[in-house]
Amino acid sequence: MNTYKNARLTPHGRALLVHRVVEEGLRPEEAAQAQGVSVRTVYKWLRRYREEGAAGLQNRSSRPGRCPRATPDELREQVIERRRQRQTYRQIAHLLSIGLSTVARLLAREGLNRLSALAPARPANRYEHEAPGDLLHLDIKKLGCFERPGHRVTGDRQQATRGAGWEYVHIAIDDHSRVAYGTRYPDETGWSACYALLEVVRYYRRLGVRFTRVLTDNGACYRSKAFHRLCRRLRLKHKRTQPYTPRTNGKAERFIQTALRERAYAWRYESSEARGKHLPVWLHQYNWHRPHASLNYQPPISRLGHSVSNLVGLHS
Repeated sequence: MNTYKNARLTPHGRALLVHRVVEEGLRPEEAAQAQGVSVRTVYKWLRRYREEGAAGLQNRSSRPGRCPRATPDELREQVIERRRQRQTYRQIAHLLSIGLSTVARLLAREGLNRLSALAPARPANRYEHEAPGDLLHLDIKKLGCFERPGHRVTGDRQQATRGAGWEYVHIAIDDHSRVAYGTRYPDETGWSACYALLEVVRYYRRLGVRFTRVLTDNGACYRSKAFHRLCRRLRLKHKRTQPYTPRTNGKAERFIQTALRERAYAWRYESSEARGKHLPVWLHQYNWHRPHASLNYQPPISRLGHSVSNLVGLHS
């Protein structure tokens, strides 16, 4: 129990108060004046000390010994049981004829105020394929175009670039090594996804990596006939994530978060074109120099057997 910040007496101060009266022989009035409390307070702590000893000087709960209006245990158990049947607050309150606030208080006390607490959390979906090229993650990030620095830098939302449009960064990441690649396109159509995949395949082949499978979400571009034909031509087995389950494609999602935090929103760009030109530079730093926590703080390129001291740009 926390002591009130302006409390005159703490357990140590009460012990000192009792010591002055019992051991030093001060009168209760003198001890009260010395410690800035009332005489009644001195007698209270003396009585507790004589009845319980040093333990009587500790803080006590202010909770009452009995509460006639407390919710009966049987009713509380019914509330919990109905909640485990995934009933809402209003359903429980209506069926048991009790107040909505009472139901909310009881369930919050039991940690059942959210329906997600009724089922155990799904285990972390952590997996890694054995070799580079076993699986390629693909995803797309939509970014707004601009012709001058936006409100993230200037703080002024009234200077937005109206009608500048959007650009789409098609990103790819190798499941085993975490080596990533990204290209910019003005849309996210099936043909753009095909062109991006061709660039990705050429890039990784220069690093000595050939893929056998590709994993995407259920976006329209990845469900297009053109993308399906290209995967078949490249002898790539196309797998798609479960709908509304981004955790399946977690490596791509995590890479996008890193790219936004360390590239897109980390610097002041005069235009979206300048931001786009910085993408190859940042990708080189990410692949060849940036420590990766899941790789024992080694850069991703270290898993492909390349020397991390190589300073040649990957897009040459």
